[in-house]
Amino acid sequence: MGAMLELEGIDTFYGRAHILSKVSFAVAAGEVVVLLGRNGAGKSTTLKSIIGLVPAASGTIRFAGERIDRRAPYEIAQRGLGYVPEDRRIFTDLTVLENLEVGRQPPRAGAPTWTLEKLFALFPNLAERRSQPGGRMSGGEQQMLTIARTLMGNPTCILLDEPSEGLAPVIVDQMAAAIRGLKDAGVAVLLSEQNLHFATAVSDRAYIIEKGQIRFSGTIAELDANEAIRAAYLAV
Repeated sequence: MGAMLELEGIDTFYGRAHILSKVSFAVAAGEVVVLLGRNGAGKSTTLKSIIGLVPAASGTIRFAGERIDRRAPYEIAQRGLGYVPEDRRIFTDLTVLENLEVGRQPPRAGAPTWTLEKLFALFPNLAERRSQPGGRMSGGEQQMLTIARTLMGNPTCILLDEPSEGLAPVIVDQMAAAIRGLKDAGVAVLLSEQNLHFATAVSDRAYIIEKGQIRFSGTIAELDANEAIRAAYLAV
C-alpha cells in the first residue's frame, strides 16, 4: 500500500525561528498515525505545514501521489485532505445541522461519503443536539462537531490537532471510538497528541517529535515496549 500522505525533509520557520528541521514521515491509506511530543515540540506546526497554513521553506509534501507543498490551504482541502485545528472553529450561532451543511462537499472518488445518518452514528451526542446552537454545547461536543463538519467534505485523510485536549474522560472515550470508526470507514488519520494513553488507544503507528525533529518512529507496540524513549521525550 503506497503512502497517502508523505513528508520528506520538511523545514519550517516562524519568522527567523527554525521550528521544523528535516521532518520526514508517511501515513498509509486507512491508517491512524500519531505525532507525539511535548508542548512546543512542533506538532501543530507540522500539521499546519501539511495543510499550507505555515508553508514549509524546503522539502516536499505529497498527498495521494501529488505534491501539495506549494499550494494554498483551500486547494489542499479540495483534494480531500481535512484539517481540524486545536481551537474548535464552529459557528456558535448556527445549529449543529447548519454547521454540518457548511462543510458539505460532493462525493469524492476513493473516499467514504458521509451522510448525516453516518455522522450521527459516529457522534451520538450530536444526534441528540442536532437543533441546538453550537455555542450552547460543551467543548467536547464542539470538538466532535468540528470533526463531523470536516467529514462532510468527504476527505480521504484527516489531520486532527490535539483532539483529546481538555476533554472530560467520558468524551475522550467517545472521541477514541470515533477515530477508530474513521479508520474502519477507510479514512487515513494523522493526529497530534500529548496524551499517550489516548494515542495508544487509537493509533497504529507513532512518531515522536522533539525540538522540531523526529526522534522515534515505530508501531504503538514498539513504543509501549520502549520505556527509555517514553521517559526521554514524553514524560512531563
